Amino acid sequence: MTGRQADRLAMLGGRRAVPKELRIAPWPRVTGEDEAAVMRALASGRFTAAAAGEREIPGLEREWAEFTGTRHAIAVSNGTAALSLALAALGVEPGDEVVVPALSFVATAAAPLHLLAVPVFADIDPVTYNMTAAAFEAVITPRTKAVVVVHLHGLPADLDEIGAIAARHGIAVVEDAAQAHGAEYRGRRVGSIGAINTFSLNVSKNLATCGEGGLITTDDDALATRTTMLRQFGELIEGRGSRSYVSHLLGWNNKPAALQAAFTRSQLERFGTEAKQRDANVRRLLARAAALPGFVAPSAPADRTHAWHILRFRVDPTAFGLAPELAGPLRAVVQRALRAEGVPAAPYQLMPLPAQPVFRDRSGFGGLPWSLHGTPEVPCGPEGFPAAYQVLDESFALQKAHLHPDAGPLLDRYADAFEKVWERRADLLGIAAALEHTPPWEEAGRIAAAEWDAAFAGGGETE
Repeated sequence: MTGRQADRLAMLGGRRAVPKELRIAPWPRVTGEDEAAVMRALASGRFTAAAAGEREIPGLEREWAEFTGTRHAIAVSNGTAALSLALAALGVEPGDEVVVPALSFVATAAAPLHLLAVPVFADIDPVTYNMTAAAFEAVITPRTKAVVVVHLHGLPADLDEIGAIAARHGIAVVEDAAQAHGAEYRGRRVGSIGAINTFSLNVSKNLATCGEGGLITTDDDALATRTTMLRQFGELIEGRGSRSYVSHLLGWNNKPAALQAAFTRSQLERFGTEAKQRDANVRRLLARAAALPGFVAPSAPADRTHAWHILRFRVDPTAFGLAPELAGPLRAVVQRALRAEGVPAAPYQLMPLPAQPVFRDRSGFGGLPWSLHGTPEVPCGPEGFPAAYQVLDESFALQKAHLHPDAGPLLDRYADAFEKVWERRADLLGIAAALEHTPPWEEAGRIAAAEWDAAFAGGGETE
């Protein structure tokens, strides 16, 4: 291949910046120690929190409480269950309102809905991607019972500012730290600041299990007791002796599994070392990307650290020489160019939460909870949440590829690809300007409609 061909963008016939032999390492990294931990749990013959004498689950709870600096940690079946249990332990009831950010994974807003509470959406900051204190305060009503503060992608939100507003209104703060294990906010670990806080241990997370799992943290003894009861049918669990099978509260069956707890305990032993190496690898990539005027790389304010669970990049059309309204088409073309170079650039979330059909169409339980107090309809489009829509149109993300501590060489080649795309940006401008662009939420809407029609073709909804 000639030098001229090597300089061309791969999407136009040039050579990839990332060699095909450089592959994304599997995540989570599974070591012999992880396997031995699972075998230890298997050999014990005690597999759930209901098994008298089971040690892996209380061991994980003790170690995670120590890691986060909290009095209590309660292990549960998954991160979504952690959110539902935390809100239930706070006393969230049907008709209550729970404020959640407009940009997050669907579980953040589904959890209150499962309790027949109304999720109320607040817009985000277009730089940090987290809910802003001003947006939170703007949607508070007399029915607001809690606010779920998501540390999206691993960057802690403005907890002091949000917490001060919540305290003035008597609103409980729940940290959703599903993507932020180990991140710090003004010297404190996330998951130690809200009244009650949640983590996911899904296989994709920075701290993972071999499947699904979740953790809840709190300093409140009563909340810890209620949460433990709620995860197992509302029973009081003494930890020793026979089980009473008496349900004092309406609870769930959200017990964790011992095998998953053992796996996570083993992962936790090296979590700090791997997080430090990940931070070094990612910062090297971000420093090179941030030096390119057309890319806005993720960063962290000086008063907090970033867990780097997901890396979201925005494009700056004016730096590329295009009008601001072409941010969406430019992002689509740049994303395509990077993928051709071997960078797995892709959207993360195609629509804000308010636009998800389950919330937009008020799907729930026979009209509940929306009808309990005549909850008014609010705009779910860009006019209601301009920052969330803007971010989705002009950004793309990298997921999982950077999590393995040995991903440094791969990320260095990703940086080469970013630089190549920027250097050859003139080749992309005409394509972006002429592109018939469909915003991601419209594309997602078409996909959702087609999925629904295919699922219920000819028969309508089931009764």
